[in-house]
Amino acid sequence: MMKVLVTGASGNVGAFVVEELCRLGESVVAAGTDVRKLERRFGAQAECVHLDLTDPVTYRGALEEIDRVFLVRPPHLGRPEDLYPFIDALKERGIQLVAFLSLMGVEKNPIPPHHKIEKYIEAKNLPYVHIRPGFFMQNLTGIHAAEIKELSQVFIPAGQSRTSFIDAADIGLAAATLLHEPKVYRNTSYTLTGSEALDYHQVAEILSRVTGRTITYAKPGLLKYRHYYIRSRKLDPAYVNVTVALYLMTRLGTAEPVTSDFKQLTGREPRTFEEFVRRHTDCF
Repeated sequence: MMKVLVTGASGNVGAFVVEELCRLGESVVAAGTDVRKLERRFGAQAECVHLDLTDPVTYRGALEEIDRVFLVRPPHLGRPEDLYPFIDALKERGIQLVAFLSLMGVEKNPIPPHHKIEKYIEAKNLPYVHIRPGFFMQNLTGIHAAEIKELSQVFIPAGQSRTSFIDAADIGLAAATLLHEPKVYRNTSYTLTGSEALDYHQVAEILSRVTGRTITYAKPGLLKYRHYYIRSRKLDPAYVNVTVALYLMTRLGTAEPVTSDFKQLTGREPRTFEEFVRRHTDCF
C-alpha cells in the first residue's frame, strides 16, 4: 500500500491532515525538521521522517513508497524558488497528487509566493489540487492571542474589512478528503472558507460574549501594527512584513468571500467562529 507524505506535519494544518488521513485508514508519513517533536505528537499513529525542503539530501528517504503529498510552504522560506527543487523531485517520482496549501484569492494575486508555486506545479504537469483557505481561526489563538489576553484587545490592522475565517481542523479534513481520492480530484482547486464573513468588531464582540470580559477591536494602522510587532513583540521583520501585506489585501476586501467548497467536499458545515472560541477559551 502506498503512503501519503504530509510536510509541515507539526504545523497548524499539517497535524490535522495527518489525523484525518489516519482516520481514513491511510498510511501516513509525517515529515518535518524535528522528528522528536513529530514522534511526541503522533506516537505510533504515523511514521515520522526528517525532511528539510532546502536540503535535497533529505528528499529520498522522505519520499520512499510515497504516491501523494500534502505540501506546505514553511513560513521562513520567503522565495517561491526555495520549493522548486522539492517539486522537481516529486515530478521524478511520478506522484499521483500534490495537494498544495495555498491562499484564498492567490490565483488573481501574483504578490504572495504561493502564486508562483501553484504555477510551477502546473508547469511541471504534476497532478495537483490547490487548497486555498481563507484566514485561519488559529491566527487568533496563535500570533494574536497575546494582546487579547494581556490588553483585552484585538490588535489587527484590518480596518473595517470582513473575513470569512476557517478552522484549521476543517482545512485538515478537506485536505485529507482530497488526498484520499487522488484520481477524483486531480487538477482542481478549492477555496475553503467559513460560512460567514465577520468584521473585527464582531470578532471582539464574540470574544467578549464567550470570555465574559470586555474585549475591543483596537483597529491599528498598518505602520503602528508593524512597529509594535517588531519592536515590542520582537518578531522577525520579514514575517511581520508578510502579515502586513496580507492585512493590506484584507482591507481591499480579498478575505470577505464565502464559498460552499468545504461543504461540497465533506458534506459538513464548517465550524463557526463562536464554536471555535468556545472550544479554545483557555487561549484568550
